[in-house]
Amino acid sequence: MTTYSFTLPLKKRARKHRPPRDWLFDAAVGVLGLIALAAVVAAVVPFAGDPSKMVAGRLQPPSLALPLGSDALGRSLAARLLEGIGTTLVVSAIAVLLTATISVMLGLIAGYAGGAAREIIMRVVDVLYSFPSIVLAILVAAMLGPGQAAALASIILVTVPLMTRMVSTAAAAVGQRDFVTTAKISGVSAPMILVRHLLPNISGTIAVQGTYALSVGILVEGGLSFLGYGVQPPHSSLGLLIQEGSAYMTQAPWLLFAPGAVLVLAILAINVIGDTLRDRLDPREPRSLV
Repeated sequence: MTTYSFTLPLKKRARKHRPPRDWLFDAAVGVLGLIALAAVVAAVVPFAGDPSKMVAGRLQPPSLALPLGSDALGRSLAARLLEGIGTTLVVSAIAVLLTATISVMLGLIAGYAGGAAREIIMRVVDVLYSFPSIVLAILVAAMLGPGQAAALASIILVTVPLMTRMVSTAAAAVGQRDFVTTAKISGVSAPMILVRHLLPNISGTIAVQGTYALSVGILVEGGLSFLGYGVQPPHSSLGLLIQEGSAYMTQAPWLLFAPGAVLVLAILAINVIGDTLRDRLDPREPRSLV
């Protein structure tokens, strides 16, 4: 009796074990990308109009000519919203880049050197971390005066402590591994060990903490601008637009809902991206959102 066996092609069998597509992550990237792209395009080609020009009567409802209506001075809310998105994202992104630079330097030194250097760095970090974020931000803004510089400095001081602690912990764990010990015995200098061995192995931690710092930065900038310590008129930011819209919540609710919705969507998208990166870079502790 003849027997026959059938085997699937290798490509088809490989597809069977492919992990499912993370649609939530894709949606978050798409939403954040659209928000950022709209702000960039509007800065280059002002398709929504001039954010400082009065184009209609005050508090006009949304229409075909004005998709998001007009504000209390008759300016296009769509144009001001796009300008506000750009301001908030630029300020937050610059602050996070500076935060990452400072935190990586301090965290690597604290995690690798240990001893007195670690104690000094971590105690300063603990002092900053003990302050509530918004209180520390208001204190910095009160010292520097309202404006984008105050928002920038506030975001850095709020986000540096946690990121430094996480980088320090990751660097200390990598510093105990065999290849680092071998490099020390071989006479490799400390700066070279930090750059060649520690930094590449904690890049995942830096990326994850960077996404969280960006969401905190957007929230801090929004809170400061809402309280009058951040971006000042005639410029706009998401927090400033929310503050202006809150005064007309019953008369013109679109002034509040439009910037508020963008702020919430941006923060949610960044947090979803951060959670997914954490799951992918640290598969030992799955934290799936779906």
